[in-house]
Order: sequence, then structure tokens, then C-alpha cells
Amino acid sequence: MRVQWDPDRSIHLEAQPWRAIQVGLSGEAVDRYVDHWIVDMADVTELARSTHSAVLDGRAEEALRQLPAEPPYPLPEHLRRRLGADG
Repeated sequence: MRVQWDPDRSIHLEAQPWRAIQVGLSGEAVDRYVDHWIVDMADVTELARSTHSAVLDGRAEEALRQLPAEPPYPLPEHLRRRLGADG
């Protein structure tokens, strides 16, 4: 498994003061992810186009309302240390 921390981005692609985690799976975890953990898929192409259009047209509030809620995920201290979430 590979863990990488990247800056999260605003709807205007500006770096935010918090980080977003990217987790790379390998081996058996990939097979489980593909065969068991994915329970649904949805085509969000039109939503992405609509959100992008709202941003380009200066309708930021409308664009933000279209985005899914992404609340911070609280990590237990031992996981924070293991993942390097403090630095």
C-alpha cells in the first residue's frame, strides 16, 4: 500500500490549507476492491459538466451546492501517526 498526501483544491483549483489522502492498493487488496468492495457505480459526467459550467459562469455557490459533502474523517491517534497525518 502507498499513502500520499496532496493539497486539496477549491472549485477554482486553489490549494487548500488541508491535505487530501490518496491510498494506492496492491496485491490482494486490489482484487477485493474490484470484486467485493465496489457496490455501485454512477456516471457523473453531466454533473461534472454542470458544475464546471457554473464555475466558469461565476456561479460559485451553485457549483458548491452540486458537490458531495466531504466532512473531515476523524482518525484515531495511532492511525494519524501511522499515516503521517500530522506532518
